[in-house]
Amino acid sequence: MTRFAANLGLLWPGLPLPDRIEAAARAGFRAVEMQFPYEVPPQIVRHLSQRLNLELLGINSPPGDLARGELGLAALPGREAAFMESIGRALEYCEIAGFHSIHVMAGNVSGLPRETCRDVFMNNLRRAADAAAPHGVTLLLEPLNRVDYPDYFYGTVDEGIAALGDIARPNVRLQFDAYHAGVHCRDVVAALQRSWSWVGHIQIAAVPDRGEPDQGEVDMFAVIRAADMLGYTGWIGCEYRPRGDTDEGLAWMRR
Repeated sequence: MTRFAANLGLLWPGLPLPDRIEAAARAGFRAVEMQFPYEVPPQIVRHLSQRLNLELLGINSPPGDLARGELGLAALPGREAAFMESIGRALEYCEIAGFHSIHVMAGNVSGLPRETCRDVFMNNLRRAADAAAPHGVTLLLEPLNRVDYPDYFYGTVDEGIAALGDIARPNVRLQFDAYHAGVHCRDVVAALQRSWSWVGHIQIAAVPDRGEPDQGEVDMFAVIRAADMLGYTGWIGCEYRPRGDTDEGLAWMRR
């Protein structure tokens, strides 16, 4: 399992985060990524990861006010100051715990002017990238499919590529989530090839149920093989919702 990283936002649901870290190590993972770990002090995450010899990959930026349906702040007009505060919090967490990257959440923009949101997003990401550079932290952009997230700022790989070209910062990359890509386009291998020069991290899950990646309408093993052929040397994030017991479901890795 040396290439696969456990996403502790979804695997081992019901366990507190420290116990999820322990469970990932017991299962044989050598790297983990998280979504919103902020309720657990970063010192605890760092201590556990060092004791268990786990590499810490990335976290999500704070989601904003979930009760208001924000799901991130980067593209929300009028929330620019709050966005930079959230990036500062995420960078501090990364520095203390030892994470290398931040998935910057764009936010839900239903009812807001599209061009205004895009301008806010570009300006916010450039400022965030400049703030992250001295820390050696990479910012990751991840479009969320419009079936599950109809109000999210962007939903397709091509929209992510276009944003990256306009932001033009070397420490801003694409988080290629094969599940989100596959919801819109079943030829995920072609999408990966098309976006390859921008890819900073890869995640997998089955399409369309987001379960273990050995089933579904997209051949995730073909996606992994394509990444190999393209020269990918990073981790493959397992960001899926287990259909049953997480440990029993990991049998797909042995195949």
